[in-house]
Amino acid sequence: MIFSNRFSPSLLRVSLLAYCGAIRQLPLFAALLAALATTQPAAAAPPTSAQDLNARIARVENGLCPPFALQGQSAPTANILQRMAELNVPGVSIAVINDGKIEWARGYGVVEAGSNRPVTTDTLFQAASISKPVTAVGALRLVEQGTLSLDEDVNKKLVGWKIPAGAQTAEAPVTLRNLLSHTAGTTVHGFAGYAAGQRVPSLIQVLHGAKPANSPPVRVDTLPNTMFRYSGGGYTIVQLLMTSTTGKDFTPLMNELVLGPIGMKSSTYEQPLPATLQAAAATAHDDAGRPIPGRWHTYPEQAAAGLWTTPSDLARFAIALQDAAAGKSNTVISQAMARQMLIQVKGEFGLGIIVRDVDGQRSFNHNGVNKGYQAHMYALTDGGQGVVVMTNGDGGGDIAAAVLRSVAAEYGWKDLRPVEKPLVPVSDTTLARYDGMYQLGPMTVKVAHANGRLLINAPTLGPRPREFFPSSDTAFFNLYDWLTVVFEKNEAGAFDATVYTWDKLKAKRIP
Repeated sequence: MIFSNRFSPSLLRVSLLAYCGAIRQLPLFAALLAALATTQPAAAAPPTSAQDLNARIARVENGLCPPFALQGQSAPTANILQRMAELNVPGVSIAVINDGKIEWARGYGVVEAGSNRPVTTDTLFQAASISKPVTAVGALRLVEQGTLSLDEDVNKKLVGWKIPAGAQTAEAPVTLRNLLSHTAGTTVHGFAGYAAGQRVPSLIQVLHGAKPANSPPVRVDTLPNTMFRYSGGGYTIVQLLMTSTTGKDFTPLMNELVLGPIGMKSSTYEQPLPATLQAAAATAHDDAGRPIPGRWHTYPEQAAAGLWTTPSDLARFAIALQDAAAGKSNTVISQAMARQMLIQVKGEFGLGIIVRDVDGQRSFNHNGVNKGYQAHMYALTDGGQGVVVMTNGDGGGDIAAAVLRSVAAEYGWKDLRPVEKPLVPVSDTTLARYDGMYQLGPMTVKVAHANGRLLINAPTLGPRPREFFPSSDTAFFNLYDWLTVVFEKNEAGAFDATVYTWDKLKAKRIP
């Protein structure tokens, strides 16, 4: 799911709060994907010439559209460079899988705002939470080697730290299966990382929540296997479990188990990023497109958020998982284990990854959000197709989501189509009641109407007014955000507003 590995289901900048990734939830993205499900044409065949491929790429590049469309109207489309400029995202990298191979990969924009260094297909990005499914495959390989078990109490093998007593019991211990599927009842959704110059804690300090760690201690406060709750803290336990049982540091261990066998030659879990690789890395940027001081944050929570990689390497990972599930290859895990990984445990999560089935078309996906980076990996389980998008901006989730929709349309997938929403006619007189300034947390929001249109200005919606469309006399939605604004009359007879994102936020009218 935004946030180190903190979910931003939009891929989707849905909140009016500046960088509110820490409150976003991965399971919500699964629900939103379900809302996008629809039938599309059969999958497109591989192009027969370079000219055909270039035409296909151009259609993807120019077909970026929002998650919603007005009923009876085509969704508006935009060029990728246009959306990058609008969302202050300096760089984007894409890799597309077709027929079981990387059909094309391209970079767009620059490594750092103000520079002329272009993003290439070899540029490194932080994968954020996409680190988790790669970690999961490493853990499952250790299960197949007999080093780990999916269903035994992990406390039996943890060294240097044990899960403290909590909601777990002898009858319901925390298991590796629980940790990989986010059903262990563990706390700590995600991690903020450590800025340049800050002290970086050890893994044990992170688990204890002891200084210099900037996250709470990892605990179990819900009975294991009773509910899904996304937990980066759980994957930090997996990291300790894997190193405890093998006696190896996590970076070389993952090179041995996953990255090396798959051929992910541009990828590393090393944190901080070695000086020898820093020139190849994209700089992280905030919502305004400004470089993060020190270029990026460091994540000692490697299993949850620490992978540096490229879209092409993540595409190789997706292909390896597709091939394993199809019985074509057992490079890292067997067909039986791959199929077990791609079965829903609770909700839409399997072992380390979101698993979906839309009209018989199965897929797996995961997104990732670290400070200044947003990315998404989406692949069909069968048929050898998929896409990976990585960006170096806090606004990159919108672009990644739009690229996914454009690729889905071009390649004929049954998922990720814009949702049509009906309009309700609302008079200018009604719209005028909502004109004014509103206080939403620390920011001021301006609402105005013009020629039958309701326009909202808010810092995190960009420099220009954003149009909101009526679904009733009082409720309005935006095409680009999973965001609804509802106006309600207050005791003074004026109107306040409630903003529905993943939370319910109150916006008070300023007299």
